[in-house]
Amino acid sequence: MTGNPSRSRIGFASRLGFGASGIGTLYRDVTEAQAADVLNAAYEGGLRYFDTAPLYGHGLSELRLGRFLRTIDRKTVTVSTKVGRYMVPPYGETVDYGLWASPLRLKPVFDYSYAGTMRSLEQSASRLGIADFDLVYIHDVDRFTHGDAYERHFNEAIEGCYRALDDLRKAGHIRAIGVGVNESDVATRFIRACSLDAVMMAGRYTLLDRAAEADLLPEAERQGVEIVVAGVFNSGILATGASGAAATYDYGTPPPDIVERVKRIEEACKRHDVPLQAAAIQYPLRNSLVSAAVLGMSNVERIGQNLAWSKMVIPESFWSELDAAL
Repeated sequence: MTGNPSRSRIGFASRLGFGASGIGTLYRDVTEAQAADVLNAAYEGGLRYFDTAPLYGHGLSELRLGRFLRTIDRKTVTVSTKVGRYMVPPYGETVDYGLWASPLRLKPVFDYSYAGTMRSLEQSASRLGIADFDLVYIHDVDRFTHGDAYERHFNEAIEGCYRALDDLRKAGHIRAIGVGVNESDVATRFIRACSLDAVMMAGRYTLLDRAAEADLLPEAERQGVEIVVAGVFNSGILATGASGAAATYDYGTPPPDIVERVKRIEEACKRHDVPLQAAAIQYPLRNSLVSAAVLGMSNVERIGQNLAWSKMVIPESFWSELDAAL
């Protein structure tokens, strides 16, 4: 893989990570056999960092990843999950399953309290079949998820989630603590408020959106906090291109200014014979502050494509032109 080497202290087992939302049936159904095949292909391809969450398929992703983990040497991989939600039976309630095509028929409950965090981790441990965790992220404490309730949830997460995870870290049951959010200023606020090891930044340090350069990256460098990037395709538009029928940006219809920006990126890609997807994967990894990039994958073919794009040699002239144009 190209890019500058990271300075990771967490010790990610690979710099390219497998995002397990897809095997939780994000957007489309994935059978048990398909999930097993894609996990095996990822491992055989050299991916050694696996990220999941209770939200993904309402527990299904963790169940499937846990089944896979029992077939390999646990010491060869880094595994992360998230807290902030636990699952309960709906008991007749109507549940909105949203983006999940075929999740477990459970209801997610937001809970950033100390007790809620322990409950979430206990459920994750049962599904994954592991007692100790490499990295646990506090999940989705941001405006994108909570709107006007963001401030209340932020304070609850500091007093609840963080204290619980810090106690577990001190006891040696968790190697590292992070936050996984969609807004760089929220991530920056977290690392100023508590002692974190990592931030998973979704969609704000990409080829298209560099918002994290203004606040998160400088503060992370000062604090010694590692960056894990997710959403490198900005939910789709950097994978399909601006004219793709299924092009989405932040899970919705891309606004005109974003479409125009992507078109300019595509023109530069054509001039240098660089696939848009390769540029999207490699862009954040050029920064040594970025310890890992997590890519969501739900079929074997996509794993091969992403690995090839991550290893493709991209000329420095391309990056220079892109930096000047954007």
